[in-house]
Amino acid sequence: MIDLAVYLPGILAAYAIHIVGAASPGPAVAMLLGMATHQGRQPALLGASGIAFGSATLNLLTLLGVGYLMSQAAWAMTGLRWIGTDYLLWLAWGAFRKAVTPPEIAANASVPASAIQAFAKGYALQITNPKAIAFWLAIASVAATAGAGWSIKALFVLGGFLISFACHVAWALLLSARPVRAAYQRSRGWVEGALGGFFTFAAFKIATNRT
Repeated sequence: MIDLAVYLPGILAAYAIHIVGAASPGPAVAMLLGMATHQGRQPALLGASGIAFGSATLNLLTLLGVGYLMSQAAWAMTGLRWIGTDYLLWLAWGAFRKAVTPPEIAANASVPASAIQAFAKGYALQITNPKAIAFWLAIASVAATAGAGWSIKALFVLGGFLISFACHVAWALLLSARPVRAAYQRSRGWVEGALGGFFTFAAFKIATNRT
């Protein structure tokens, strides 16, 4: 308990940054919008779970110093940047295709053929999401658990996971609500076009970012 009290101010500061990153709209929320409106609540929740586990992975890698090493290794950051760019362009292509031919929304959408696929989609997006990586590098600069034992670090990772899970599940529940789905049904072509534009813009920002 004494150790936790010593590190608590730094942990709370790190969590404040994490809450801003997890709650603010970005590629992850845009992906959840697509899953919620096309496939329903359950797939969106699975996607949110994948995002939370992806966030926990980034947290753990940052604690292990991998985040710092990658920020110092130009080739590693370049490779990650292009992976993220390609993934976002793939999402943009899917959104633009739906904008041209908007799909009908089933009244009671069910879980896709593979629940693992929905989970993996969220996980893959998060671990290649420059927005999430940038926030975790910012959190690393706080050095909330510097010098702490692994019990404190394990609690820190668990807390970060719960924050990401709560924020993205809240987004999934909101975006899969009946009024939101009804609004999407009325203007789904425009919504998909906007999502495609957002993913394309995000991919462009990643590809041209040299910092």
